[in-house]
Amino acid sequence: MYNRKKVWSWAFYDWANSAFSTTVMAGFFPIFFEKYWSNPNDVIQSTYHLGWANSIASIFIAAISPFLGAVADRGSAKKKFLFFFAFLGILMTSGLWMVGQGQWQMAVLFYVVASVGFMGGNIFYDSLLPSVSSNENVNYVSSLGFAVGYIGGGLLFLVNVLMYQHPEWFGIADGSTAIRLSFLSVAVWWAVFSIPILLFVPEPKNENSVPLLYALKAGAKQLKETYNHIKELRVIGIFLLAYWFYIDGVDTIIRMAVKMGSSLGFEAGDLIVALLMVQFIAFPAALLYNRFAHKIGTKNAVFVAIGGYGVITFLGYFMMDPIHFYMLAAMIGIFQGGIQALSRSLYARLIPVGKEGEFFGFYNMLGKFAAVIGPVLMGWVTLVTGSVRFGILSILILFIIGAILLSKVDFEEGKKLAADFGKN
Repeated sequence: MYNRKKVWSWAFYDWANSAFSTTVMAGFFPIFFEKYWSNPNDVIQSTYHLGWANSIASIFIAAISPFLGAVADRGSAKKKFLFFFAFLGILMTSGLWMVGQGQWQMAVLFYVVASVGFMGGNIFYDSLLPSVSSNENVNYVSSLGFAVGYIGGGLLFLVNVLMYQHPEWFGIADGSTAIRLSFLSVAVWWAVFSIPILLFVPEPKNENSVPLLYALKAGAKQLKETYNHIKELRVIGIFLLAYWFYIDGVDTIIRMAVKMGSSLGFEAGDLIVALLMVQFIAFPAALLYNRFAHKIGTKNAVFVAIGGYGVITFLGYFMMDPIHFYMLAAMIGIFQGGIQALSRSLYARLIPVGKEGEFFGFYNMLGKFAAVIGPVLMGWVTLVTGSVRFGILSILILFIIGAILLSKVDFEEGKKLAADFGKN
């Protein structure tokens, strides 16, 4: 099953919302939060606040994602929920334009709600993957989404960087105004490039579909049933636990890398160059990593990526010069798309037909609960030790635990259990 129009329309949502994860989440928000909205002379406290901001958003979306996934399946409403959360994220991202200097509480509020929109939309974007792919091409389709996202997010971020470094080219008063305008550009980009998935990717049909209001009432009951299904399909449970730990390290590095570098004294220009490196290296790497997975197996390729992130985290402790940050950025670019895309496609293989929304709800729940641990762990260790370097090093344990648990997952057994479950 391969419909080019549907696949590319689905992938372009990653192009759309990756602008938020690059320009806002990984790029300008951490820098602007420390230098403009928060106290630039207290990097320890601003690291702590940013860690909690990321965690609050993750806690909220993690708490509601399984319920929403179950409701979306029962009501055949994946695209309706995708539109709602995308609209929420777009609206709140544009609102960052209005936040004045020193108003860090308001900045956190807008950022948290925008992050909820971003992460909530991804639940239903991910749940549409099985409807546009098959077991034979799911690795490719999943990797394509991430690759397109990296190039799309990277292109807009490049424009935003030029706006910041050369505001006069764009008729902008100064760098601070350019960053605030970049938040508006993300909102517009996200809105425009979300149109293809809404128009050209059909809502998967559910034979037992019910009206949305009834689906809301049935959601709690469905959630309990999903939890029981996961216990029954034990391979899914083990995989989700493994994913919970290792993707925590990945998400923490994505969200906090710029803040770490800034707190270690690197210039904003160095951090921006490193982020651009990640985006444009990750674009071909995500597709090439798919080929690598075909050579050694998808599970083994994920192991390699976990090991790569472990090395990155260890080396991060010793960062001294901008060149070190660039080297680590290049390594992140190599592994980031691979570990995200292949994890998603591995999980898609384990899900019974017609249960995509609810099962991806749990997938996203655990991913986001993991992101609760990582930023807070790093922020807390930094606060207690007074050292950002020890905060970085603390993330290593999450990759180790994730790798150990992943080694216990039998994917052949999992695919058989999912197929048998669908027949019952």
